[in-house]
Amino acid sequence: MARTTFSGPVRSLRGFITAGPDAVVNITTETTLTFASHAGRVIEINDADGAVTLPTIQADSKGASAGQDDPNVNSQLGAVYRFYIGTDATDLDIKTDGTDKFLGSLAVGVTDGSYKVFIPGASNDVISMNGGTQGGDKFSYLEITAIADNEYLVQGVLIGSGTIATPFADS
Repeated sequence: MARTTFSGPVRSLRGFITAGPDAVVNITTETTLTFASHAGRVIEINDADGAVTLPTIQADSKGASAGQDDPNVNSQLGAVYRFYIGTDATDLDIKTDGTDKFLGSLAVGVTDGSYKVFIPGASNDVISMNGGTQGGDKFSYLEITAIADNEYLVQGVLIGSGTIATPFADS
């Protein structure tokens, strides 16, 4: 299906649904995501010790200087990347380009019902999962949204084991 571009407000009385064969993207090797191929989809990670790099946030591409009417026509704010961990992690990283940072929180829970919620520090740009104390076991879920220039909002629940530790780190 071709891409459709609208100029002006768009109204949907029933919402927009992303479904079909391209709605879930399977990752099995180290990957750098793109807005066009990954935003709005469920990204299933089946690489226990790889790295997934989020795209650099395009908050304002200055489209008007390229002859377009709307200066924010190429903005990627609001882009959502949903991750489902399909294989137990051993050393799995979800990271930014290094200039974009994480805000929000992640809960890491273990099978005995205990959990902790972690908030990233101002310089954190990596979510590191080890399948144990930092979570990342199969069925973990994260949602990461581009909310501003250099800011990704992260939320989700990571399944782990042992003494729970923060999954947030610096590159």
